[in-house]
Amino acid sequence: MILCVRFRLESPAYPASPASGTGGAGVLLPPLIDLLAEFTPVVEAAPPCEALADVRGALRYFDRSPAELASVIRVRALALYGVDCVIGAGPNPMLARMAASEARPGVTLVVDDPATFLRDRPVVALDGVGRATARTLCGYGLDSVGRVADAPLAVLQRLVGAKTGRELWERARGIDRTPVVPHAASRSVAAERSFPHDETDRTQQRRALLSLAEELGTRLRTEGQVCRALAVTVRYADRTTTTRSRTLPEPTAHSAALTALAHAVHDSFGLQRARVRGIALRAEGLAGAEGAAHQLSLDPADEKARRIEAVADKARAKFGPRAVLPGSLAA
Repeated sequence: MILCVRFRLESPAYPASPASGTGGAGVLLPPLIDLLAEFTPVVEAAPPCEALADVRGALRYFDRSPAELASVIRVRALALYGVDCVIGAGPNPMLARMAASEARPGVTLVVDDPATFLRDRPVVALDGVGRATARTLCGYGLDSVGRVADAPLAVLQRLVGAKTGRELWERARGIDRTPVVPHAASRSVAAERSFPHDETDRTQQRRALLSLAEELGTRLRTEGQVCRALAVTVRYADRTTTTRSRTLPEPTAHSAALTALAHAVHDSFGLQRARVRGIALRAEGLAGAEGAAHQLSLDPADEKARRIEAVADKARAKFGPRAVLPGSLAA
């Protein structure tokens, strides 16, 4: 049994750091991961606020059900760190994450029957199914997970390819072979900004995204990495969230490219006067920068921006993360 634990790190007890401009997630997640490690050594961190824990051995050792063990974890996180959490449980990481996305604070959602849990959900709810794949499947009437599960494997492979078709066919049946890997290299990095009040000003939301893109870009370049995609998550006043992701034209850690895509995804939400309490940006598909190809540009402005960026990174490394900021963030 796998637990997906999502820590609610927007707690006012851990405000943003004035030195870095980041929230408390980066400070709090390591000790919370250590808390989970007291129950099982098989814990995989998924920054900024999530972790997967394989508790099959812990259930036998502590002689508790998944919901009971999750309750103990929730109480310890609240007592030691003042952090609430949302927990989903399932036989594999995919189902645990899906359960956590629907669980309410204080209640653990346990998936005991994957077929019933998945059957009536839209096909886009499955891991690895983006808008393009969903559009292809829906065009053939495969608009729900149950219909995909009932479809012959050969049909799915003809529609979306051999490898993708088999993965889709298995996931529709609740099969996810992804292991929980402790101390695994992170496949994504994320950062979040919480607003002190319900924010309806589009300019302030885009300003937050600029700050997030600068933070992630600096971190990626410092660690010698690039990302292939960005995901933007908007958290509303009623605590519901919406997430959308897009792939970059090429793997990059260039802040200007990250900002442009983040703003484009933000525009696609059509928020208008929506009351927003927080925005998160996640860089996905991380890879080493040394193996990434870069399309040469004849635009001197782009090359100049990259040179300035390199100088700014050196200044930040020497004088701190706020030594160099875009003009719109300096106020």
